[in-house]
Amino acid sequence: MAKHKVTLIPGDGTGPDVTRAARIVIDAANAGIEWEVVEAGEAVIDQYGTPLPEHVLESIRRNRVALKGPLTTPVGKGFRSVNVALRKELDLYANLRPAKSLPNVKTRYEDVDILLVRENTEDVYAGIEHMVGKDAAESIKIITRFGCDRIVRFAFELARKEGRHKVTAVHKANIMKCTDGLFLDVAREIAREYPEITFEDRIVDACSMKLVQNPGDFDVLVMPNLYGDILSDLCAGLIGGLGVAPGANIGDQIALFEPVHGSAPKYTGMDKVNPLATILSGVLMLKHLGENEAAARVARAVEAVLTEGKTLTYDLGGSAKSSEMARAIADKL
Repeated sequence: MAKHKVTLIPGDGTGPDVTRAARIVIDAANAGIEWEVVEAGEAVIDQYGTPLPEHVLESIRRNRVALKGPLTTPVGKGFRSVNVALRKELDLYANLRPAKSLPNVKTRYEDVDILLVRENTEDVYAGIEHMVGKDAAESIKIITRFGCDRIVRFAFELARKEGRHKVTAVHKANIMKCTDGLFLDVAREIAREYPEITFEDRIVDACSMKLVQNPGDFDVLVMPNLYGDILSDLCAGLIGGLGVAPGANIGDQIALFEPVHGSAPKYTGMDKVNPLATILSGVLMLKHLGENEAAARVARAVEAVLTEGKTLTYDLGGSAKSSEMARAIADKL
């Protein structure tokens, strides 16, 4: 009997391949997941006149948990971004992107284990901009105390829950003294409520350099929206790229889990791309649902298949299909 009903959005391009692979693995974990499949993205525009039909939002609101594949944003029309629209509509204010080294994944670094927490609704990334005459453009950066408070508090609560020891607030308050200054002030205030967790702050450019020099210096990072968009990809680069980078968008009531990478339309239907980012997003989803034992088993099975090195997709040095790699992980369960 199902314990958890979860909305599944297969997505565009390679999305159906990687979500199918994730289902193979998550179903094998026997965590009582029942899937409610709804379509969104480029494929449904002709039918619904929008890439994000209302019934998709209704499904997510009803089930409160969703797993989705990558969605393609149409160029030059409609939403600025379907992903941004989802975050805004569902108030998914916290973007969580773990960067953890995996066995047998070629990279310049070992033992990276960083939790990056990105504010998801404010900052210049909200896209509030306009032309000033013909020859100038203006973008408005809005940072609120409310937005800062809840994202920093989320980061500290996450650190406490996960047994982490340090939170680093990333900013540019030396130049943007009002907006980033507010973010830093709020971070310092909230840090005092968590005396068992070390707090520090880093200017974003210096933090970028330090991440590349010694990623082991960092534990939990928290930052405004735009810096989070950039540094989360940098952190993915530390562990082998977007193909192994999971993600979560979390609000007070609803959580949506997704791979960080795009839809890679040139590989549509080829059952070729690395499904690990989606499978590992499923691990985050299982933990969110309180299925910690199943989540740990899936994570161990992923590591076992990587260590064995026999059933890997092309980007990991093998020739396996997405579904074949998923079945190998499911077999380890």
